[in-house]
Amino acid sequence: MAAIDDNYPVVAEHDGIKLKTEKMITDKLYHCNYDNKVFLFYKDDQSLLHCYEVQNPDAVKEIVDNPSEIDSILAKYADINQG
Repeated sequence: MAAIDDNYPVVAEHDGIKLKTEKMITDKLYHCNYDNKVFLFYKDDQSLLHCYEVQNPDAVKEIVDNPSEIDSILAKYADINQG
């Protein structure tokens, strides 16, 4: 459950998810894996923090296995759920 790097603003630790919102770039998507779930975070242009949980188990598995492909994985499952 380690962070991607020390500058990554979302860290999953044994006792929960820690956010460093001051390090977040506006409208950039961040994610973490915690408790066998994937959580998504972003800060909008009004500095409001948005948090979402990925609930599709197939999407969660793909994101955990290929975190660098998160954008395309989310897009793929969004298309599935739209149709």
